[in-house]
Amino acid sequence: LQRRSAAITQGPIDWGTGEILAFGSLLMDGRPVRLAGQDSRRGTFAQRFATLIDRKNGDEWTPLTKLTEDQASFYVYDSLLSEYAALGFEYGYSVARPDALTAWEAQFGDFVNGAQTVIDEFISSSETKWGQTSGVVLLLPHGYEGQGPDHSSARIERFLTVAADDALVVAQPSTPASHFHLLRKHTLGDEHRPLVIFTPKSMLKRKEAASQPADFTD
Repeated sequence: LQRRSAAITQGPIDWGTGEILAFGSLLMDGRPVRLAGQDSRRGTFAQRFATLIDRKNGDEWTPLTKLTEDQASFYVYDSLLSEYAALGFEYGYSVARPDALTAWEAQFGDFVNGAQTVIDEFISSSETKWGQTSGVVLLLPHGYEGQGPDHSSARIERFLTVAADDALVVAQPSTPASHFHLLRKHTLGDEHRPLVIFTPKSMLKRKEAASQPADFTD
């Protein structure tokens, strides 16, 4: 915690910290933030540690819920082991709360295939079919330094094939600062469509991929 606190003002800022800064700044701008996934409180790769748990007594503390008295609501959940159910719910939530940053994270990007029906029937086509818009965000860890079959590829090509007519935005940010600005632009912008982000694995800890505080403010 001391190292993360010092990094915010002195740098370098890693991926998990940069993402938490995006969430916190949106909350203080009055935008609710909701994140769900099978290991999203900790973050399998990002190591965001959105919720801290006392290993002695099991008490939990989620710092982003205690920023200011007038901040927006922050929700973070470790979901059940059903990509289909979890992503389907987050899609519906994003439709009902267009003002919020609503994100679903796959523990490994490959696991998104368990929710392919939601992607085909709703995320990639609901605006064309029904005029129903959604700003749901998919966070998909991608990289062949994974754990072999079904733990390496978020299948970028599948999303590119259904992204016609601006149905959704596909992005692969390479630094914490670019991820920060991408999340803020998506949430605060006028356009309201799904955003699919392919997040890194081993690159998360590379010094060359870290950002400095000025990258977030300039």
